[in-house]
Amino acid sequence: MSERTAGIHHITAFSRDPQTTVDFYTGILGLPLVKRTVNFDAPDTYHLYFGDPIGAPGTVITFFPSSTARDGKVGGGQPGITTFAIPAGASGYWEERLAGHGIAAACETRFGEAFLQFENGEGLRMELVERAEGPEREDDYAGIPSGQAIKGFGGAVLFSRDYKPTLDALENVLGLTKVGEQDGYARFVGTADKGGVIDVPLTDMEWGKGGVGTVHHIAFRAKDEEELARWRELLVRGGYEPTEIKDRQYFHAVYFREKGGILFEIATDVPGFARDEAPGELGRKLMLPAWFEPRRAELEAALKPIAVRAANESQGIGG
Repeated sequence: MSERTAGIHHITAFSRDPQTTVDFYTGILGLPLVKRTVNFDAPDTYHLYFGDPIGAPGTVITFFPSSTARDGKVGGGQPGITTFAIPAGASGYWEERLAGHGIAAACETRFGEAFLQFENGEGLRMELVERAEGPEREDDYAGIPSGQAIKGFGGAVLFSRDYKPTLDALENVLGLTKVGEQDGYARFVGTADKGGVIDVPLTDMEWGKGGVGTVHHIAFRAKDEEELARWRELLVRGGYEPTEIKDRQYFHAVYFREKGGILFEIATDVPGFARDEAPGELGRKLMLPAWFEPRRAELEAALKPIAVRAANESQGIGG
């Protein structure tokens, strides 16, 4: 393989109630809602995107909220922990903030870094790590000072059913650089200052079960559709079974399951989330691709109304 991803583009997970999801990620974690649309494969369900104020690649976590979804089980074949990066010195602030919202946190150390680990109310596993890389956010959102706010992804921890092929895919398919093994983990890095670090436990894990409280897939970055097409050709030649290139409105994407059971996506940085909303108005209203516009009234009637209660309207962010 000759292509190299910069790092994570986005991470997509399951949740149950859309308003609860909005309240947690905007109100507690301080991640603005940058796009409200529908699951293009099941348009009676929201697809909600949270990230930095412009939805930059490497900052966006997305959700399919569904009241009828089954409970999931975190395990092999999934990105097991989503890592967010915070500024140096911000851990104390976040430990207090999480405790103030009744969220228990624990500390784990990997590769000399301290991770503050916690779950949302549905069992989705996350962690915060101090990183100097990447610019700090300048917005004051949800009452979080700019010097403390989540900058974007720090990376992810991948739980593999067969970890050796997963390590191979990270290094020889995605082009990430292996920097070492320590304390039962392997670490790989890309070139991005957000979302560029992937850790993998050096053990085969029992199958998880997809559903609420688990991650559906992890997406890695491609610059544009031309690069994405080259990547798809390389995947086919490498014995993988990628999907056709799919138009996801804000990026184009190819999906494939690596041999440790984890669903990977490669997604383009362009055109981005401002293609149909002004940067200061992202996430304010339901946006639909052209092929769903004739069904707008039907789809809006099927979706529960949501409100961004954490929004700081003076900054032009929210809904």
